[in-house]
Amino acid sequence: MSKKVHPYIPNMVPEVKQKMLDEIGVHSINELYSCIPEKLRFKGTMNIPKALNELELRRHIEGLLNKNLSTNEYLNFLGAGCWQHFIPAVCDEVNQRAEFLTAYAGEPYEDHGRFQALFEYQSLMAELMDMEVVNVPTFDWAQAAATSIRMASRITKRSKVLFANTVSPERKKIIINYGTPQLTFEDVNFNLNTGLMDLTDLEEKLSNDVAAIYFENPSYLGFIESQGQEISNLAKKYGAIMVVGVDPISLGILAPPSQYGADIVCGDLQPLGMHMNFSGGQAGFIATHNDPTFINEYPSRLFGIIPTVKEGEYGFGDIAYDRTSFADRENGKESVGTQTALWGITAGVYLSLMGPNGMYDLGQAIMQNSQYAVMQLNKIKNIRGSRITSPFFKEFIIDFNDTGLTVEEINKQLLEHKIFGGKDLSKEFPQYGQSALCCVTEVHTKEDIDKLVSVLSKVVSK
Repeated sequence: MSKKVHPYIPNMVPEVKQKMLDEIGVHSINELYSCIPEKLRFKGTMNIPKALNELELRRHIEGLLNKNLSTNEYLNFLGAGCWQHFIPAVCDEVNQRAEFLTAYAGEPYEDHGRFQALFEYQSLMAELMDMEVVNVPTFDWAQAAATSIRMASRITKRSKVLFANTVSPERKKIIINYGTPQLTFEDVNFNLNTGLMDLTDLEEKLSNDVAAIYFENPSYLGFIESQGQEISNLAKKYGAIMVVGVDPISLGILAPPSQYGADIVCGDLQPLGMHMNFSGGQAGFIATHNDPTFINEYPSRLFGIIPTVKEGEYGFGDIAYDRTSFADRENGKESVGTQTALWGITAGVYLSLMGPNGMYDLGQAIMQNSQYAVMQLNKIKNIRGSRITSPFFKEFIIDFNDTGLTVEEINKQLLEHKIFGGKDLSKEFPQYGQSALCCVTEVHTKEDIDKLVSVLSKVVSK
């Protein structure tokens, strides 16, 4: 047994460790690891550097951070699930307040306005979604979608799920992992030119065993799924629940999924006031109508408002707390731990600043900028500005197949001009060949887009 005692690791004193081993009836720590196959055990000596003092550590970390390239130095056209939007300064000002930033979980006795702030966030999101109920945020869109699908399975008591084949592949992996082995999953084909779901294939795969149909609108590939009502009609015909993933920033100008039959809506809050944080800063939401059947299947916290014993005074607190894993522990429907409530408060600040008119203007600006980008890209020989013919929001597929270059080669050359190009889709969607998913938002000026077009023109004409 090691004689080293680490000051920051509890129970490192050899005598204490021996007492613990004696208590559980084993002779050595290695005996506890006997379940790990020998070939998986590390036999060498770990290369742990010498401990640094505070000044040395700061210099070391700053040196590592300075190697990063951010959107402050480079022009960015990369999205694919984490998008560059303008963040009003007040979002950071509010979410860094001590009563919000340092507040973990919480009970009424130590609440300093957090419950009310989350209630206000839920109310604003509910209005945006045209739903009545919104949860305290989950970790990200993937978890929100996975939980929404499991809610649908519990409600219908069915186990089969149909996916639009245009769902984000990374998100799909997480959903399948979260639902396995209780659920089975099957893809629904889509039209390569329009991106729209193949309704014939959908109906052939629908049955009385299907719990949910899940698709995203706008889709991962940027196009708008215009068949929402038809998909909803087919779902209802077979008693399946329609779950729709949505980018909430699109809802200033697009109809929310509730208006074309969605039973559960989910998505990511990151566009609503959250920095990209090198793909961090994610937070998922789930929204439904005020239906007890659905409400009782939420595993996460819901905050409501209620009059107190004092006339004219209101309080804020948990709704139907008994349905959560906090109350039901190991018998809970799903285990919910540390969540991303701080980002819910941030999204609430963002939505309260923007208001309906601001969200509409923002959506218009994004549509105009992205449409302009496609129009200019179409002027470049051998490039198709948008591979998919359907209307799109914020993201679109640029087709480079006729250039003779790979997306990887093009993106390397764009980096030389301090431009982050679009996401290479050649592995995720090989049916589109050498194509890239490009993102244009309100932060892009005409000059930014013109620079991308100018550089691309030179790259492909070499």
